[in-house]
Amino acid sequence: MNDDREHRGSFWRDNSLTLAFGTAFLVVLACQAVVGQAEFNEQLTVEGLQPLAFGEYLTSSDFAVDVTENWQSEFLQFFLYIFGTVYLVQRGSPESKKVHEAGTESEEEQRMGDHARADSPRWAGTKDWRQTLYSRSLGTVMGLLFVLSWLAQSITGTAAYNDQQLRQLEEPLSWAGYIVTPDFWNRTLQNWQSELLAVAAMVVLSIYLRQRGSPESKPVGAAHHTTGVEG
Repeated sequence: MNDDREHRGSFWRDNSLTLAFGTAFLVVLACQAVVGQAEFNEQLTVEGLQPLAFGEYLTSSDFAVDVTENWQSEFLQFFLYIFGTVYLVQRGSPESKKVHEAGTESEEEQRMGDHARADSPRWAGTKDWRQTLYSRSLGTVMGLLFVLSWLAQSITGTAAYNDQQLRQLEEPLSWAGYIVTPDFWNRTLQNWQSELLAVAAMVVLSIYLRQRGSPESKPVGAAHHTTGVEG
């Protein structure tokens, strides 16, 4: 009875991390839309044009490019980090595997094939293309999301850039023409460098600093050289 009651009342607790960040994402996205509309309408007013209603701004290329350019940099960060940490290590960081574990590891260590357990995902216990695909599914999906969001950014960026060109009575560009412009790469690279810096800072700072109770930190009393241990 107690187990059933605990199970029925555990949804919010068991999914609190996803729910909290999902809610925060929606709140911040809504705030971005509000301030983005205000900034965009200020530009239109200066140019002597009619401001956009909130609904019109939400469906505009200007709002879409601002959103997608951040999404693609985040997915790039996770894609590179997921694949990079297979072979690259950082001694002393909980964000790294233990130094001697670099590489894809054995099937026994990964609980694959004959070493799969009763509660292992079904495809982990196969020995064909399903195991190969599933064993790389996280990085593959992150890479796919990066490519799709990058493509979305380039398309919406082209539309936003051409809107500005037309307001200035200048010739619009094709998609192929836009993705080689400084505007596109300035938007892209400023996001990439910030994400890479954040990852590098997390890897290095977690060697020496601690956060009690966080799985992103080593135990408070762990030695600085302890690697791949979370608290």
